Amino acid sequence: MARKIIQLERTGMPSDQNFRVALWLDVPAARQSFYANASATSVVKGITGPELAAIQSGAVLEVVDVIPKLAGGTVAEWRNEAEALFAQRQQELTNRNPWARYGTFWDGATWTPVTVA
Repeated sequence: MARKIIQLERTGMPSDQNFRVALWLDVPAARQSFYANASATSVVKGITGPELAAIQSGAVLEVVDVIPKLAGGTVAEWRNEAEALFAQRQQELTNRNPWARYGTFWDGATWTPVTVA
């Protein structure tokens, strides 16, 4: 199974237990070409070749965020918040499609509609 949430460094020490995370979101197939970038890199140390290839091809979008947690919180609470953040960001990516009509054109006489799902 591919990684989706990668815990990075702890911030806000020593009082808080904030963690910076990398979220690897799945890009809808029809929109992957818009996210493709052959020179893309990752903040994740130790990323595998296939993981980097997925980011570069546009199949995966890496989003870096911080999950704030006050000292005294449990690991289970933090994990639940991380999963909720991932679900929120994945839904935002899936629902947001600025390229819905990309490529629609007029040839001087008629319009030809194009849709990007």
